[in-house]
Amino acid sequence: MGAAGTKPGKNARLEDIARQAGVSISTVSRALNDSSAVNRRTKQEVWRIARAHDYDFRSTMPNGPIGAEATIAVIVPAPQARETRVADPFFLELLAGITEAARDRKVDLVISHIFPRSIEDLEFAMTTSRAKGMIFIGQSSLHDGFNELVSRNDRFVVWGADFPDARYCTVGSDNVAGGRRATSHLLRLGRDKVLFLGDTEAPEADQRFRGYRSALEEAGQGIDDARVVPAHFDVQSGESATRSAIESGVKFNAIFAASDLIAIGAMRALSMSGRTIPKDVCVVGYDNIAASRLVTPRLTTIDQDTNLAGRMLVSKLIDTQDGQAISERLETSLLIRESCGA
Repeated sequence: MGAAGTKPGKNARLEDIARQAGVSISTVSRALNDSSAVNRRTKQEVWRIARAHDYDFRSTMPNGPIGAEATIAVIVPAPQARETRVADPFFLELLAGITEAARDRKVDLVISHIFPRSIEDLEFAMTTSRAKGMIFIGQSSLHDGFNELVSRNDRFVVWGADFPDARYCTVGSDNVAGGRRATSHLLRLGRDKVLFLGDTEAPEADQRFRGYRSALEEAGQGIDDARVVPAHFDVQSGESATRSAIESGVKFNAIFAASDLIAIGAMRALSMSGRTIPKDVCVVGYDNIAASRLVTPRLTTIDQDTNLAGRMLVSKLIDTQDGQAISERLETSLLIRESCGA
């Protein structure tokens, strides 16, 4: 789609955008209102031109609440290990933290229907949105895509794992330190056969596994591959993975699970097999979701401060004016409860 005529300046009019996009004024109007009558590529190009030239997006938006300083969007990439991502209790708690932070800043918040799976999907999300900025919850398999995207559009921040080569802004907990802290606690209790449950294809789970491995090495233990069992971020997967380990004859007297949901599933499998928690098996989870305080016995877990996370994510978008926001790691803490004998 080529541009025609002169390029529009700042505060462009509809006809200026139409001229550069090579389409009619009515097509530009429909595109700016997200009409399904305009194809995706045309809509994306129109929004790119409009944003580049400070076109007043909000005047084209449907009527709604007034007085907001800006609008930010939350987007959940296609999941890798968390198959029910939007319904995940940790996601809901993080979303609550983001919502409260947005409200304090008088910023509107929308949850996008877009489910990006590729760099093209990320580009589409960024160039066709009216939002001031985007918060992506997790990288899934899109780390390289975010690295490519940030060179053209840096109006986003990602909640997720910290990668050494990341060129984009991330906020997240120190997963390696959290995994090390959980495993070291179990080792200090004299539990010398610690089972790890988690899907290491997911960036956060992989970093928690690295912390697990580091703690074992510091204690003079090697990795026993039989005690590294894949499990997705849900109760059913945790239960199934633990049952499989028991039936396979894997010897363990402690479990470190990459999420509380996995840990709760593991506790169900242990109880059904006749094993007592924590006498026979100690269990530590990760996330400190509300359910961790409601199960019996109450679950020892690694806490992430979702309220602080929400404030940091919103601040990165609203307060960063020139240049890219700086990535930050949240400290984690170990909350000792009855599943480890507290």
